[in-house]
Amino acid sequence: MSGEEPPLHRPEGGRGEVAALFLKLGLIGFGGPAAHIALMRQEAVQRRHWVSEQQFLDLVGAANLVPGPSSTEVAIFLGYIRAGWQGLALAGAFFILPAMLIVLAFAWAYARFGTTPGVAALLYGIKPVIVAVIFQALWGLGKSAVKTAWLAGVVLAVFALYFVGVSPVVLLFGGALLVLAIQNAARLREMRRSMRLWLLPGQLLPLAAAASAGSIPFSLVTLFLTFLKIGAVVFGSGYVLLAFLRADFVVRLGWLTDRQLLDAVAVGQFTPGPVFTTATFIGYLVGSWAGALLATLAIFLPAFVFVPVVYPLVPRLRASPWARGFLDGANASALGLMAAVTWQLGQAALVDPLTVALALLSGVLLIRGRVNSVWLIVAGALIGLARTRLL
Repeated sequence: MSGEEPPLHRPEGGRGEVAALFLKLGLIGFGGPAAHIALMRQEAVQRRHWVSEQQFLDLVGAANLVPGPSSTEVAIFLGYIRAGWQGLALAGAFFILPAMLIVLAFAWAYARFGTTPGVAALLYGIKPVIVAVIFQALWGLGKSAVKTAWLAGVVLAVFALYFVGVSPVVLLFGGALLVLAIQNAARLREMRRSMRLWLLPGQLLPLAAAASAGSIPFSLVTLFLTFLKIGAVVFGSGYVLLAFLRADFVVRLGWLTDRQLLDAVAVGQFTPGPVFTTATFIGYLVGSWAGALLATLAIFLPAFVFVPVVYPLVPRLRASPWARGFLDGANASALGLMAAVTWQLGQAALVDPLTVALALLSGVLLIRGRVNSVWLIVAGALIGLARTRLL
């Protein structure tokens, strides 16, 4: 780590602050991982100064390089930095809990009525605000992440390749390895073969799972172990998650239909908090309340293991010349992926003059007025509800 950066680990304390912050973020965290990371940056970097901009970028890069829900892992990292092991547990639990309870309510309604209650009015006003929040984060993080023309090129390349169907996992590791090669060409010649093997298990697993078709009797143990496996190997958040869920629960186990799986993923997408709470929905459909709780525990458990294992390596990555290039590339790639998701969300969210105006006004208030995003999200939700009543 450079000499001007403060130590990454802070003295333990602030457990109540950690719990309150991530409970709030769990309640307002609409928009997926990109939005969650943007909100965490605003709270942990700008408002509370738990970490610096560069340190936050390194945590995001590290979270993207290990399996599991990346935004939840960033939350766990921040809780660990602020309040040690108790902070680690509190940050993860309180970030996950609101989403789990909301998804559980939707799952109960779905099982009872065969559909999910509409939330279009609520999201109409929230989504434009989320677009502005992510844009603010991209602008701020870009100043730290894009240090050279090569890194700017990686951001643009990842952004473009995402839209032609290249896997987010390949883009993330590919960008990291490219920058590492550029900055440390001599060292990389000897390591390139072993680096290529890192992606192999995660790419082959869905194919292997899909090859074993047939219906298997339901078991809570099988449910737990299946979600534990998914949480331990899935990169790329919701995009890759769908492929793994289908391979296991539709093809291999035969416990869900494609329609039920898509409904489960949709609920995970439009509720606040981690997209991985899709597991809560599926667990309830196949195993009622016990299934929902076990599925949620299993899919998130690996993240609580990976974070304390990876955490000591983060400052070492920044201190090592060749690893610093890898982390710089991962940060730039993550920024490109965030930008691509923002573009997609913008197309879905900015559908008329009112939503465009809401996004622009929110952006100005966030960047120039430094207004707390919570109030903007609440205002957006109220505007969406008011518009529906007036139409």
